[in-house]
Amino acid sequence: MEFRQLNYFIKAAELLHFTEAAAASFVTQSTLSQQIKQLEEELGMLLFDRIGKQVRLTEAGKLFLSHARQIMLDIKKSKQAIFELNNLINGELKIGVTYAFSSLLLPALRPFSKKYPGIMIHIEYGIAGELETKLRRADLDFILAFHEQSPNEDLEMQHLFSSRIKMVVAKKNPLAQMSKISIKELGQVEMILPNKGFSSRDLIDEIFKKNKINPQIKIEMNDTHSLLSLVETGNWVTIINEKAIGNWKNLVAVPISGKELYKQAYILWQKDVFRKKSATLFIEELLKIM
Repeated sequence: MEFRQLNYFIKAAELLHFTEAAAASFVTQSTLSQQIKQLEEELGMLLFDRIGKQVRLTEAGKLFLSHARQIMLDIKKSKQAIFELNNLINGELKIGVTYAFSSLLLPALRPFSKKYPGIMIHIEYGIAGELETKLRRADLDFILAFHEQSPNEDLEMQHLFSSRIKMVVAKKNPLAQMSKISIKELGQVEMILPNKGFSSRDLIDEIFKKNKINPQIKIEMNDTHSLLSLVETGNWVTIINEKAIGNWKNLVAVPISGKELYKQAYILWQKDVFRKKSATLFIEELLKIM
């Protein structure tokens, strides 16, 4: 069983087409077919049913696919571990960040890059579920997110801090003078909210539903910076965790009356895998500004 055979098999299993898989692997179709056939002979079972030009995974193929992916992931991690050993302050760092966390990440980037100029940082924004999938595939080194703490067999959650959910308005908005606002009052103002799937949005939707309130949502956005920029014009309000406006001098967070609402911020790691030295160094820098 060879490294390239596993690569060919995985690509063919993903595309379910040998010609396309060969093109994606930069080999001829005959080469890819021959290597997969050799792999099947070694395993003693067919991995694909061939139906004309189309193929589909057999039961054995489906089972072997998960193992093949894990083998490739382990190889990738092993290579990275050796690279880290030889290059303690070089390499690349891939960070997944939920949109609401973006303003908290930015202050750590400049001092870290200045301190470790040999580390290339890649930042990917997304919703928690999408980023977790990429973390499991080792496409990301860790995730920064506001997240519900739930049992998870393959991810480790390191708590960072708690942040209250509040109404956020521009300082020039008359609502900024309020000491607090009720859920009922919130239902009467025009709002810009994060898209469904954002942790703060899902929480406030649940509260509106529980109180039988139909909120006046005028705009939904998946970019927190753009959302806060619109709120800063003074025409709308939003509901978001107060930590998200730390660097916005023209915005005010107004408490929501009743039971205080909190979201928890976490670092998400894969369990029991090698952690890059650059990731550890970045977290150390991040904790300095929290």
